[in-house]
Amino acid sequence: MAIEDIMTEAEERMERALSQLDTNFATVRTGRASALVLDRIKADYYGVPTPINQMAAVKTPDAHMLVVEPWDKSALKAIESAILASDLGITPNNDGSCIRLSFPALTEERRRELAKDCHGYAEESRVAVRAARGAAIKALERSVKEDSLPEDDERRAEAEVQKLTDSYVAKIDAALKKKESEVMSI
Repeated sequence: MAIEDIMTEAEERMERALSQLDTNFATVRTGRASALVLDRIKADYYGVPTPINQMAAVKTPDAHMLVVEPWDKSALKAIESAILASDLGITPNNDGSCIRLSFPALTEERRRELAKDCHGYAEESRVAVRAARGAAIKALERSVKEDSLPEDDERRAEAEVQKLTDSYVAKIDAALKKKESEVMSI
């Protein structure tokens, strides 16, 4: 395999790790109502676990309220049950035609828990970036053996992979710092 191919593959894997981190961060509550917190919650819809955003319109009338209006009113109970069973920590208010989710202000303790969750998500992404680096280095070692790649080229490529790894870890750290300040601000 050519060095360029190995580098491209490593960068793609690192980019996927970063985009997964963004997705995970989007689901963390910050005291403001965001429709993204419902993305992971699936309700039973005719026997099939279906994401809420695929079976209902989710609106944010103000900064601390979400309104979930299902297209099929018979799914209202299933959506309510799924929200109650989730780890959101919010009690849904069902008025027969829609569900209102009121987001209370976060306590200091809850903010610390959410910040801890964010640290866990960031560490998962760092591990994924390091795994991509390891795979790239192994691919380079295989190229030396199989394709008779010069060892000097291998060392240069390993240094480039390390630079790439360091840049993605820095991006992860910056995203974590931003999200943590968002979570901890009142």
